[in-house]
Amino acid sequence: MLEKGNYDMKIAILGAGRIAVHMAETLAGMDDVEAYAVGARELERAEAFAEKYGIGKVYDDFHEMFTDPEVDVIYITTPHNTHLGFMKEAIANGKHILVEKSITLNSDELDEAIALAKEKGVIIGEAMTIYHMPIYKELKKLLDSGSLGRVNLITMNFGSFKEYNMKNRFFNRNLAGGAMLDIGVYALSFIRWFFDSKPDQLLSQVKPAPTGVDEQAGLLLTNQEGQMASVMLSLHSKQPKRGMVSCENGFIEIMEYPRAWEAKITDASTGESEIIKAGENADALAYELADMERAINGDASAMHLDYTKDVMDLMTSFRRTWGYTYPEEEK
Repeated sequence: MLEKGNYDMKIAILGAGRIAVHMAETLAGMDDVEAYAVGARELERAEAFAEKYGIGKVYDDFHEMFTDPEVDVIYITTPHNTHLGFMKEAIANGKHILVEKSITLNSDELDEAIALAKEKGVIIGEAMTIYHMPIYKELKKLLDSGSLGRVNLITMNFGSFKEYNMKNRFFNRNLAGGAMLDIGVYALSFIRWFFDSKPDQLLSQVKPAPTGVDEQAGLLLTNQEGQMASVMLSLHSKQPKRGMVSCENGFIEIMEYPRAWEAKITDASTGESEIIKAGENADALAYELADMERAINGDASAMHLDYTKDVMDLMTSFRRTWGYTYPEEEK
C-alpha cells in the first residue's frame, strides 16, 4: 500500500528520452503522483532533464534508484533489450515497475519477470495505453451490452515512415528494432482487448530490413471462438493508425488508436453513424498511472498483465516462425 509523504505514489524515471519527457510532463500536472527522481546512463543528460521538468533528485549512478527507500515505482523507458535486467533489479529490491512497451524481448523473459514479481509481491505493469484509455473501457461496456452483437472481425493498420537509416533504433538489431516490438504491440493489444480469447491460429508474411529485423509484416489471427483479425505493419510506409471492429449488427472505427479518445459506430441495418468520446489524448499516461496506483492498492487486474502476456506470446510466436532473433536471444 502507498502511504508516503504528501504524494500517494513516488516515481523514479529510468531514462531521459522522448517517452520519459511525456511522462515528466504528465506527472507535472498530477497532484497525487510525484516525479521523485530521474536516472540515466549519462549524468549530464539526467541533470538537464531534472532541471527542465522540476524533478528534485538525480542519481549519480542510476542503479541507486533501485534501492532508494522513497521510490514506490520505477518507470523503465530504456530500449526493449535492456528491460529484463532492470526489471529484475527493481523486483529484487521490492519496487513496483511500469515498463514501456514492448515490456520484454520475448515471452520467456516476461514469464521469468512475472514469476519473480509474484515471489516478491510487486506489481508489473506495461505502459500500454490501449488498456487504460477511457474510450476502450466505454467500448468494452458497449460490446458487453450486446447491442452490436458478437465481434467477428478486426482489421488493423499501423505504418510509420522512418528514415531508412539502419543505425537508428527502429532498424537496429542491437537495440531490438523492428516493426513487431515497436508498433505491432499496439495492434495486437487492440485485438486482444476486443477478442474473447487469445488467438491460437497464426499466419504471417514478413519483409526484412537489411539489418535482419522485421521492416514490414502482414498478420492473420484466429481464436477458438472463430474471431478473426488482420494486421498490416510497416516501418517504411505510412499508413493511418486505424482499427476497425466488425460485429454482427454494426462496426466500430477508431483512428489514432494507440491514444484514441473517440470512436465512430455505424449501425449495419440503417447505415447511420454516431461518434462517442471519452477521455483525452493528452492524458494517456495519466490513465496508465491511475490504473497502476489501483493495482498497487489491491486491484492487480487494473494493469491487464494477462493481456500483456498473451500479446507477448503472440509476438514471440511470429518472430520465431520468421527465424528472427536478437543478440540477447542467441546467448
